[in-house]
Order: sequence, then C-alpha cells, then structure tokens
Amino acid sequence: MRVNTLKRAAVAFALALPGAAIATVVAAPAAHADGCYTWTRNLYQGRSGEDVRQLQIRVAGWAAYGAIVRIDGRYGPETAGAVKRFQSAYGLRADGVAGPQTFAKIYNLQDNDCTPKHFSYTELDNGCGKGGWSGGPLSSSATRENALRTMWKLEALRRGLGDKPLYVTSGFRNIACNKQVGGASDSQHLYGTAADVKSGTSSLCRVARTARTHGFSGIFGPGYPDHDDHVHVDSRRENNSDRTSNSRSWSAPDCEVG
Repeated sequence: MRVNTLKRAAVAFALALPGAAIATVVAAPAAHADGCYTWTRNLYQGRSGEDVRQLQIRVAGWAAYGAIVRIDGRYGPETAGAVKRFQSAYGLRADGVAGPQTFAKIYNLQDNDCTPKHFSYTELDNGCGKGGWSGGPLSSSATRENALRTMWKLEALRRGLGDKPLYVTSGFRNIACNKQVGGASDSQHLYGTAADVKSGTSSLCRVARTARTHGFSGIFGPGYPDHDDHVHVDSRRENNSDRTSNSRSWSAPDCEVG
C-alpha cells in the first residue's frame, strides 16, 4: 500500500509539471494505483484514447438530466460536462479538465479491482444465489464489464442521495435465474446493465427521481407493476438496439417519474 501511494504521488506530481518536465518524469512505465488504472496525462476536450475511456466509465454516472455518457474513448462535450459535475459533487474546481485532483479523487473512490468503494462484484452478481458471470446472452467478460459500469453509476447515485447507503437487491441474472424469478425475456439484468436497489435513508421515490441525473436510461419504481419495494435502474440506451429500445424508459407513477 505504501508503494502504491508513493507511485500515485509521483504520477500526480508529474501531471502538475510543465509539458517538457512531464516527458522526463513519466518516461518510465506507469505504475498502477491500487492494482487498477493510473492516468499519466491531463485529459480535456479533443483528447482520445484508453485513458479517456477509463475516465468515462468512472464519470458516466454524472451525465446531465436524462442523458448518458458514451464510453467511446473520445473526450467531447458530454464527457467534459460529466467531469464538471463529478468535480462539483466532490468539492473540486469544476473546469471539466481531468487532472491530478480529479484522478486523486477517483483513486480514493476505487478499490484494487477497479470497483467503486461502496459496491462490489459480489453485490452485482447475486442472481439466485449463484456466482459467476456466465449463462447470459453475452460473454462472461462483457457481462462483468457491464456490471462494473453499473457500479460506477450507482456510486454517483449514492453520492447524489447524500452519500448514504444504497443496497443492491438484484443484479446480474443468467437466463435460467431470470426465468426462475419471472423476469422479462429481454431483461437488462441478463446483461449486467441493471440493478434493483433500495436505500436505508431515502424514500424509493427520491431514489427514482435522483436516478434521472445519474446516467440511467431505464428507471422503474413505486406504482410500476411489482416495483413497490425497490427501484430498478438500468442502462438500456447504451445497450445494443437489437435487444432493447435505444431510448430511455422511466416509470414510477406514484413518484410522478415518467
């Protein structure tokens, strides 16, 4: 842990230096913070690459109302806007440029396996009590990647609810499990892109309303059939249009969400 901390500090220092100095300091292979991902340059509109894609995964939950952040590795206006909202939410200078302070906050939020600190793969893989990511329409690696993206959106939603506990009651379900619980044949749970949640401190209606500004294109809560004891959130808009509608679908009639 001490080594990772020192390496992370060195990278942050390098990012803060003028361009010529950065080239000198970061010439060696980049260290990975906490066994996950480390950024070695400032990111802003016009930049592209894997480092942008990794950033997008972590700020996708800070999309504008009803919007999404595409995970495409291109730093455009929607990514800059999400970075600004992330920065504002955590008391950083909200300029839309991802630099040392923004990365330091992300490092603080992520665990060794790249999951956000308040959620885990175990929570998202709880369909019918069996572990693993196989048995769905996608490969296990693609499903697991989707679950990671879902967790980062949930981390943003949790922050939007005042950083109070948010509990996942159902995440990924394989095809057999989905049938067992009576899930829709095209359920987003099959792809790792959905979670059913409830809060220990916030009403379900507050959760459903707040989710509208955290990158979820599917939201179903109180008043929608069989959703009076939880809120379902998913990322159907980013999912393949052959499997589901490419637009958002919100319904929580008791909360006037729709």
